[in-house]
Amino acid sequence: MKIAGRGITALVWACIGCTAPAGAQESPIVQGVYTCVDAKGRKLTADRPIPECIDREQQILNPSGTLKMRVGPTLTAHERAVQEQKEKREIEERNRIAEEKRRDRALLTRYPNKTVHDRERAEALNNIAIVIQAANVRLTELAKQKVGIDAEMEFYKGDPTKAPAYVRRQLEENVQSQAVQQRFILEQDNEIRRVNVRFDEELLRLRQLWGQSAPPSASGR
Repeated sequence: MKIAGRGITALVWACIGCTAPAGAQESPIVQGVYTCVDAKGRKLTADRPIPECIDREQQILNPSGTLKMRVGPTLTAHERAVQEQKEKREIEERNRIAEEKRRDRALLTRYPNKTVHDRERAEALNNIAIVIQAANVRLTELAKQKVGIDAEMEFYKGDPTKAPAYVRRQLEENVQSQAVQQRFILEQDNEIRRVNVRFDEELLRLRQLWGQSAPPSASGR
């Protein structure tokens, strides 16, 4: 197809445009000469996007014949949606990789070597151990208090409801407090496991990062 006069060209392309696939996305018209090879192997040329090449790449030439730009196939609404989903996944993957690299840099900055990592693990576990020790001390105190309370309740073992209200209240509070401390200690035991899992996972990744950042050995040069 050769370039015709402006009036004829506009009329011809207006008619051809009427046969464009429904749902196809219109391409912005860029000034220049459009050229492509259609499905039948014909080289076509026009002053705007060529409908016969809607499914393939078209080149836009400057008046001098040099390449100005390339435009990809015009997509249907469904194809465009698929393309957008693909681009979205690609962006998400790039963001994931960038975030992973950021975390790796932060990890290396915080733990330049295993000694530093081991020291921080030990400090974290020691802090938990101190808390557990305090809870155990409290449990011991509560156990001693309960001995005294039980001694008072001994007089009313036949019918505990006859015990003075303050004694029954002390017993109830003591039992509840011991239960609270025991649950707290259990939570701290679980925290120890979480801390160790975290540091184990970090160490696994850090070994890889330390290996990548280590300078090459003399024998490897």
